[in-house]
Amino acid sequence: MSTPTALFRFDDSYARAVSGLSVPWTAAPVPDPELLALNDDLATELGVDPAALREPSGVGLLVGQVPEETTTVAHAYAGHQFGGYVPRLGDGRALLLGEVTDTHGRRRDLHLKGSGRTPFARGGDGKAVVGPMLREYLFGEAMHGLGIPTTRALSVVGTGERVLREQELPGAVLCRVAASHLRVGTFQYAAASGDRETLRALADYAIERHHPEAADADNPYLALLGRVVDVQAELVAQWMLVGFVHGVMNTDNMTISGETIDYGPCAFMDAFDPRTVFSSIDHTGRYAYGNQPQAAQWNLARFGEALVPLIDESVDAAVEAATEVLGGFAERYDRLWSEGMAAKLGLGEPHPELVTDLLELMRDQHVDYTRFFRALSAGTARSLFTDPEPFDAWAKRREALLPADREAVAAAMDRVNPVYIPRNHRVEEALEQATVGEMGQFHRLVDAVSRPFDERPGLAEFTDPAPPGCPPHVTYCGT
Repeated sequence: MSTPTALFRFDDSYARAVSGLSVPWTAAPVPDPELLALNDDLATELGVDPAALREPSGVGLLVGQVPEETTTVAHAYAGHQFGGYVPRLGDGRALLLGEVTDTHGRRRDLHLKGSGRTPFARGGDGKAVVGPMLREYLFGEAMHGLGIPTTRALSVVGTGERVLREQELPGAVLCRVAASHLRVGTFQYAAASGDRETLRALADYAIERHHPEAADADNPYLALLGRVVDVQAELVAQWMLVGFVHGVMNTDNMTISGETIDYGPCAFMDAFDPRTVFSSIDHTGRYAYGNQPQAAQWNLARFGEALVPLIDESVDAAVEAATEVLGGFAERYDRLWSEGMAAKLGLGEPHPELVTDLLELMRDQHVDYTRFFRALSAGTARSLFTDPEPFDAWAKRREALLPADREAVAAAMDRVNPVYIPRNHRVEEALEQATVGEMGQFHRLVDAVSRPFDERPGLAEFTDPAPPGCPPHVTYCGT
């Protein structure tokens, strides 16, 4: 395989700025790479010709075959997983190829997933399989189409290997693009080391890269905490407004940038129910749909704890200041959620009681969350209720609050309420076909969810929930 030499100009600012939090490492060899999916739009945004990535040298880059002068690294981080602290996690099967500056002048990480064991592998084989890697590609594009901050996949490459899970499955490597891979767990790892200078260097780097306005504050590290609280409140509110369930909101899966990361056991809700859980390992519902705001605030408290040594020499003063900042999460989240729901309903301002009553009605009658809002703008929502009388009473209350121009109201609603989401049964069908080499349905689904607000002919199959009688949807981490 020829080695790529000029597709990207990689930088390694993170490894240079905080040397103790990454380890030089190389990707495992790939015996028979085959490009399964390439994100042409993202490649162009990164400043590279997609055609070049389809060449053998380009495919080689996408599985870790980099020029000799490029040093690839695995990140170190810790994290709370389902509430239990693990002091050393890190990129067990992932590798940072390097940082590139895109066509908008933004620094982006190119990060492989499934590229082999690293020192953080904790006994795993470091490999990945086709289905979960394509799932991450799909969900990243769906979230991007919805306008929700997210990491995105540049590519998925089949490796030609068989990887043993419950059964032998075809192997794959995903190339993920992110604003960075700094996580709450990265700060936890640095704080636990007891090396205040490493923690300070990490915080300074995060401020410079993601939240430069914090540098001018009286207390930059407290301001950093405040900015991360803000971007995470915004992110989780957006998840909740579209019915997205992340599935595994551990602190190592929460970014400092405010992007969604690590699409493992994720899914979108069909019938509205705050208790919705899809993950096979979330036995207590810790990360159920309705618990996501509280889970995010809990994670942010762990971020605040990690920053305590930098916020103030007095631990008590630092804790008091951090606690006050963390208290702003709920207020900001509630405002964003209320404003978002008002927009979804076509209202000019929030009406919390009207929203609460609607969601209770949808929960009680198992109404599909996504379909409801498009049906509401079309005037057909009544048909979704098995007992429409309570809905009729609710609709009269809403009607009295609407602006006079109903066509404008409907158009505005359709700009924020998607037609297409990754419907769980369609996702599984597409991934099952892709696993045996049939990629057509996967590409059709990606096309649909990439433009989720525009109803288009030939895509009606992607608008319906699972048919009656389907077993409950269960998702897996894909490791």
